[in-house]
Amino acid sequence: MKTIIELFETAVANFPNNIYLWEKNSGDYEGTTYFETHEHVLNLAAALIDLGFKKGDRAGLVADGRNDWIISELGMLYAGGINVPLSIRLQENELSFRLKHSGSKYIFVSKQHAQKVEDIRNELPDLEKVIYIDGKVNLGENDVDYRELLKKGAKLRKENPAIFDTIWQNIEPNDIANISYTSGTTADPKGIMLSHLNYAANVVQSNTLMDLKAEWKTLAILPWDHAFAHTTCLYVFMYKGASIASVEIGKTPLETLKNIPKNIKEIKPTLMMSVPAYSKAFRKNIEAGIRGKGEKLYNVFQYALKIAYKYNGNGKDRGKGFTFRYKPLIWLFDKILFKKIRDGFGGKLEFFVGGGALLDVELQRFFFAIGMPVCQGYGLTEAAPVISSNVPHDTKFGSSGRLVKNIEVKILDDNGEKLPTGTKGEIVAKGDNIMLGYWNNPKTTAETIKNGWLHTGDMGYIDDEGYLYVLGRFKSLLIGNDGEKYSPEGIEEALIDQSPFIQQAMLYNDQNPYTVGMIVPEMDTINRELKKRNIEVGSEDGNKATLQIISDEINAYKKGGKFENMFPERWLPSSVIILQEAFTQDNTLLNGSMKMVRGKILDYFNKELEFVYSPAAKNIENEINFEAIRKWNS
Repeated sequence: MKTIIELFETAVANFPNNIYLWEKNSGDYEGTTYFETHEHVLNLAAALIDLGFKKGDRAGLVADGRNDWIISELGMLYAGGINVPLSIRLQENELSFRLKHSGSKYIFVSKQHAQKVEDIRNELPDLEKVIYIDGKVNLGENDVDYRELLKKGAKLRKENPAIFDTIWQNIEPNDIANISYTSGTTADPKGIMLSHLNYAANVVQSNTLMDLKAEWKTLAILPWDHAFAHTTCLYVFMYKGASIASVEIGKTPLETLKNIPKNIKEIKPTLMMSVPAYSKAFRKNIEAGIRGKGEKLYNVFQYALKIAYKYNGNGKDRGKGFTFRYKPLIWLFDKILFKKIRDGFGGKLEFFVGGGALLDVELQRFFFAIGMPVCQGYGLTEAAPVISSNVPHDTKFGSSGRLVKNIEVKILDDNGEKLPTGTKGEIVAKGDNIMLGYWNNPKTTAETIKNGWLHTGDMGYIDDEGYLYVLGRFKSLLIGNDGEKYSPEGIEEALIDQSPFIQQAMLYNDQNPYTVGMIVPEMDTINRELKKRNIEVGSEDGNKATLQIISDEINAYKKGGKFENMFPERWLPSSVIILQEAFTQDNTLLNGSMKMVRGKILDYFNKELEFVYSPAAKNIENEINFEAIRKWNS
């Protein structure tokens, strides 16, 4: 398999009547077969070629996940063009940069995002046409109705199919398929050039880890422009003739998000892709639902989890040794508790694949216990993106699983020398899935790909059983004043996942004597705790107690605390500041996969960062933190 064209043609030949796409516009979900999708794609490609779209031309795509998203992409590719998939979360200036930088000739846009494109179209010198997926009232001279385009393409193909077929039949493996832009933690996001071969190779590689079945379904809840969803949903499922459902699109992004639980029950997926933010939200909703049925049931649930954790061990040694004695209890708890939770996810969900960021081990244990494992994987867009993953039959908690086949991975030291098994260093990878480079950026390409090896910028190691452990980005490392480095992500995840009172946390140290923390409190939970203690919310005593609760959660990891020795004490925060605002996608402090954009957070909260290193911040009971608590309670 060398191109996306070959991948799709093979799927259509092998599974013509299988449903590829499920979509819900009004009423029930309706399916579109591989054959029907193929017809739409060929019609669109023919019309694009007739419009003047040539081999190598770029077109932006700004739309929620839906049938027309993948039909638009495949139509561009069959016409010999390049898709520039763009996040629906991007602001006008961010869209403008990417469209200008890529030299996009066309833009495909859905109605929810059309205004943003209208606002910037005059800034784009290369732009020739805007293609409106949902149509437009009063089309202008350079506006195109997508539906009319499909109709025209069908007519053109009837008249002279050979003209159009010769174009897609001559797509080469190293032709660029996508220019995928990084989330832009700096002012200039990089355009990652992924070829047809990169995608085709990674689809085959991903399938070496497990046997995906044609009858499987997924609900694609992650943004379709994101590399993880793009490859592992749209193309990995295509390879096996399986089917993908899109989330029902609401009038607002929040309404779309709220449709996910309902759509899960309707589609009854076998497998889903997730990122830590979604996994945490799922767990929170599960626990809230059980707690809502009474403390007695919640206590039984907590006991059931405890037993399941013992039985499951580190995942790999599940049920081995003396833990077999827990099997009858596991069976009982599964029947009376865990199965009912799974029924809320459609009843057929076998597992999640987790990506996008590191997933806390505690969350891995939780989902494994209830019978819906989140199998943590690792990858990055520059690798198209999958490099490794756990799978249900081969999971080791804390790891990112085994490497896919047909890839080489090494761990290097600062001098570029290969390190022995178990030693931490930079993860580098080589294979057909590694990007061609960065669009119009030869300098950064040369710094990132050396002798064919992709230098990921991620720190990790491979253990003696062949499992890859990813420890975090070198660029996000805490750096002490003696030059020693440490990844903050494990500490941050622990603070968030093991404390009900902390919603978000980011640690910082750039060659300072000590580490500091920026904390977003979980005020609803804190206020419930205050009421339990008969302390008035919003009172002076209440605000002091709030800060003490947060302080106690952090001190639990220090000497004498219940989690002492989990992390080296020098990297735990000596001072913390309570932020008045959470990290969200709306304020651009979270990217499309819900990861913190550290550079932007540091800029956004630069005054708070300056204060937290002052002597006044050493005492958590300071006026800045009191002000933040008052703001949260206002």
